[in-house]
Amino acid sequence: MALRKSTGLFLLALFALVLAARLCHLDILWAEETLPLAAAAQMAHGKALYRDVWFDKPPLLGWTYLVWGARDGLPLRLAGALYALLACWMAWRFAHDLWGRREALWAAGLLAFYLVFDIPSAVTPLAADLLMLAPHLGAVWLAWRGRAFWSGVLAGIAFLVNAKGVFVLAACALWNVRALPWLLAGFAVPNALAAGLLWSQGALGAYGEQVWKWGRIYAAGTFVEAPWTNGLLRTAHWLGFHAALAIGAVWFWWRDPKAERARWAAWAVISLAAVAVGWRFFPRYYFQLLPLAALAGARGLALMGRRRAIAVGALLLVPLVRFGPRYALLARDLIAGRPSVWVDTGMDRDSRRAAQLARQWSAAGDTLFVWGFRPELYIYTGLPAAARFLDSQPLTGVPADRHLTQSQPVEGESTRARRAELAATHPALIVDGLGPFNPRLAIGAYADLRAWLAEYREVARTDLTVIYRRVPRAEAGRKVD
Repeated sequence: MALRKSTGLFLLALFALVLAARLCHLDILWAEETLPLAAAAQMAHGKALYRDVWFDKPPLLGWTYLVWGARDGLPLRLAGALYALLACWMAWRFAHDLWGRREALWAAGLLAFYLVFDIPSAVTPLAADLLMLAPHLGAVWLAWRGRAFWSGVLAGIAFLVNAKGVFVLAACALWNVRALPWLLAGFAVPNALAAGLLWSQGALGAYGEQVWKWGRIYAAGTFVEAPWTNGLLRTAHWLGFHAALAIGAVWFWWRDPKAERARWAAWAVISLAAVAVGWRFFPRYYFQLLPLAALAGARGLALMGRRRAIAVGALLLVPLVRFGPRYALLARDLIAGRPSVWVDTGMDRDSRRAAQLARQWSAAGDTLFVWGFRPELYIYTGLPAAARFLDSQPLTGVPADRHLTQSQPVEGESTRARRAELAATHPALIVDGLGPFNPRLAIGAYADLRAWLAEYREVARTDLTVIYRRVPRAEAGRKVD
């Protein structure tokens, strides 16, 4: 289908909006993008995912970051903006095929809006939940068109980015029950290709341990008290913040005589089930709902007529007022060449400072190990990892979603074996980015690492990190100046 010139200009305007917003985060790395970025940087050094790099996410998430050379800054933010444009185009195509041009413009516009004016730590990083958005949209669109095999392929791609891609496959089956064998065949193709590649690298067994065994342990226990109450509250907050979509979706459900209500309701239930997996209800998990909400909301707003649509559209002022000013402040600081004082990026600023100090104590050929969940330090220092562990989760058994305040491990026996593996490595520098937050999980708190750590001396620190440098055994009893 050829795009009208006006539609092309509309999509270009959406891209400009998304790109401008992401450029405001040019000097910031968010937690959810640091691990795949650091993993891709290690792959760029010749290492294989899972075999040489511990990575508890599906492989396509890490491989994707190789497309722009595992670089942060402008390449990363440009990639994020292009990806958002792809998602908006898919929303446009799906809505256009379902209903027409008005709904297509609403769907693309609403999606772009919420990919900017929503919680920055969720919408900015090109992380697992966001990276699944485009294949989710595309897979259901192709399923609706009766293209079962290719719908399955896109669902399989979603699964290689995020294990919740299996819920995308379930949503596609709603439109292709009779063609289920073709759908499953398409789903199997990208996964079989990925498994073959991992097998050829000797990484298939490690993939099973890191993604599926550790992932199962992680998902089995939540740190959230009263998860049902928490889930209901967060879902209510999400619906309130996305009220324009929610009201439009209700109007679509109520007023569209051609709506396939059973299928749309089932898609909503499947998506909510995906949000609830693990009982954490993080804001980024709600990207699973966004494709359905954007489409249904667009149709509802188109059906309302101009006056009602403008009244409902005024609800977009809530997220605009909440998050719009922050972009202006970030842009001002970026233009002035000064760091932002935004409290949400405090850890990232500390990591940049720690990396600067670490580089002062490093030499050519040096390697690094980071304790805690601070993978950005590998990016900011430019140093290769000394061990296959890029963070301390597999070494402590305490997931990063709680290790700043809690110390109860979810896994025990295997963590001791992994710490023994770590103690056999000899990084030139160790950075403890967890101990200052939680002394019970500091690297020096583990008896089986003390002999290994005795070869190191503290050489620098920031508010949130401690930097150690390896010294020759002959100097182990003397203080490093």
